[in-house]
Amino acid sequence: MSLKNRAALATRVIHSGQEPDPVTGAVVPPLYTATTYVQDGIGKNRGYDYSRSGNPTRLRVESCLADLENANAAFVFPSGLSAASTMLATLKPGARIVAHEDLYGGVYRLLAQVGPVMSGFQVDLVDFCDTEALASAAQGADLLWFETPSNPLLKIVDLQAVSTIAREVGAVSVCDSTFASPCGQLPLDFGIDVVMHSATKFLGGHSDLLGGVLAVSEGAPDGLADRIGYLQNALGAVMCPSDCALLLRSLRTLALRVERQSASAAFLAQTLETRSEEFGIAEVIYPGLSSHPGHAIAVQQMANFGALISLRLVGVKDRVERVLTGTHLFHFAVSLGSVESLIQHPASLTHAAVAESHREKISIGNDLIRLSVGCEDAGDLLADLEAALLAH
Repeated sequence: MSLKNRAALATRVIHSGQEPDPVTGAVVPPLYTATTYVQDGIGKNRGYDYSRSGNPTRLRVESCLADLENANAAFVFPSGLSAASTMLATLKPGARIVAHEDLYGGVYRLLAQVGPVMSGFQVDLVDFCDTEALASAAQGADLLWFETPSNPLLKIVDLQAVSTIAREVGAVSVCDSTFASPCGQLPLDFGIDVVMHSATKFLGGHSDLLGGVLAVSEGAPDGLADRIGYLQNALGAVMCPSDCALLLRSLRTLALRVERQSASAAFLAQTLETRSEEFGIAEVIYPGLSSHPGHAIAVQQMANFGALISLRLVGVKDRVERVLTGTHLFHFAVSLGSVESLIQHPASLTHAAVAESHREKISIGNDLIRLSVGCEDAGDLLADLEAALLAH
């Protein structure tokens, strides 16, 4: 009997799509770098003709990701934004999109600035945590796009509520689950149509590859998976074979990495909140804390609370910069989800493309910093933060 959807996820990250090579018995699947394949006759081949249209290594990683997400199909792309762009290309010109107001800056730019100009999209930004407001705004929508936990405010959106609203209004629902990974939550199990990831983050996990993922539910509208596959080929938005192999290698340790990272993040968040006055922290934002507004929903739909923590610091901009540059284990850099810990400043980095008025509206100010907790010793990470926060 197949392992698919039977074994635990920690087992499937190692075995799904990664069967030993039938020719040599190698336990690590070979990397196929060929760009073209010999044809056996007119209309006759062995499943491949040109690597943009299909590649054995890409097929393996897509099969693994589909299994991890309990999806009907999964597709990998050269970046998270190319995955998002391909998803938007499934819409007709002039389509109406309702998006969560707290989004990664690159996706905000794509939805609010690029989409309306290039495709005539009508884009409305609302708080998806307010289900009544969402239900009202979703009337007549073609697509509902959101993140949970969101970037950078770590808002928790009720997956079941969004999927119900999407079905009622006839919209496709897309959840960017980058901050959670399949080890943290499975949006398709709650009725969401498509889950997206920046594979650059937790899935890759080592700050050495760019990638994006779209995984499509069996319950998604008819033809949507086929349409995404067609556009992946037609637009040329394919991950190269070497990156596919690197991603497949990285997925093998995903469960171990996320378990360690989320446990350390929970420890750090609790400690930082307990000592917030001493550390000059106005607010600790982490879904695993009972003080988080979305904690109860997170408990229901997440297997862990993730490795991201956002902090609002007390003090002027100079103090914020001193903290950002004062750590040694937390590198001051964008991105997240890797084995090394990172600290960054959303207002000037990941969300610099977001209109200042919108940043002010949703409270992404200069006082906000975001931590991505890596796989280092949790005590060492706490000592690193403590030194930076207490420095004068």
